[in-house]
Amino acid sequence: MTSRTEAQSGAPDKPGLAWLPLLLALLILVVMAVLPGMATNPAGKADHTAAMLLFGAMSAGFVRGVGFVPRNLIGRVLFSGAATVILFLLACLRLIQNGRLPAIF
Repeated sequence: MTSRTEAQSGAPDKPGLAWLPLLLALLILVVMAVLPGMATNPAGKADHTAAMLLFGAMSAGFVRGVGFVPRNLIGRVLFSGAATVILFLLACLRLIQNGRLPAIF
């Protein structure tokens, strides 16, 4: 049985609100509720890759944003703030590729 200090030493993040992932998740929630056509390809059909990336970023953002930090290493990686940002950036690249976002770079 591990002591409480040993269990916490392996966790990279401390529990508590993480504002960046939470705000990013809320942004994705609002945009996808108002403009669900963002996750479509140029032909008007659903782009499952873009939707998966967007909703993966939203899920990770909500989990980490409200302060939950899983004990399992895989869970900590999948639901981290870094995963939220990476998935969001990949989704933006996919939406730029589909012509749904203007290329700003």
